[in-house]
Amino acid sequence: MNTTSEHSARPLGQLPKPVVLVGLMGAGKSTIGRRLARKLNLEFVDSDQEIENAAHCSISDIFEIQGEAYFRELERKVIGRLLDRAPHVLATGGGAFIQEETRTLIKRNAISIWLRADLDVLVERVSRRNVRPLLEKGDKRDILSRLMEERYPIYANADIAIDSSDGEHHIVVHKIVDALRSYMS
Repeated sequence: MNTTSEHSARPLGQLPKPVVLVGLMGAGKSTIGRRLARKLNLEFVDSDQEIENAAHCSISDIFEIQGEAYFRELERKVIGRLLDRAPHVLATGGGAFIQEETRTLIKRNAISIWLRADLDVLVERVSRRNVRPLLEKGDKRDILSRLMEERYPIYANADIAIDSSDGEHHIVVHKIVDALRSYMS
């Protein structure tokens, strides 16, 4: 099956600034982000990994020891530093774009892409790993459903929205490349 559209053969050209993937945990930001970076011949950066490197401990530990407010401030600083770099693909944590200051940084200095997924897909994906502090206390489906209600209207402020529920990762990457091409033209 050919999933490439007619115009996707046209080169994308140089991106003027970083591409930042936003969305709920389990939407595919890291997995799709790595593939997108390879496709665009750009560096891939995961903000959660960069935060852990800066703090010298896990995000779960930061939440437990320092609290969410401390984590969000550190997250904003790390993302701000990353956005000053040459164009790259940046996967952010699910709550990053929800924070007004961080969202403003992203909107001003990057092309934001919301990876949108439906609840069943998110639940299935997050159930594969137990490294999500917001899901540790309660039913994953209930928590994700509540987060969708709260966050989807804010994620809708991203420059581009792409459904990541359907299809294989390479299909989602092609959709993103096509959307970037349209956004930049």
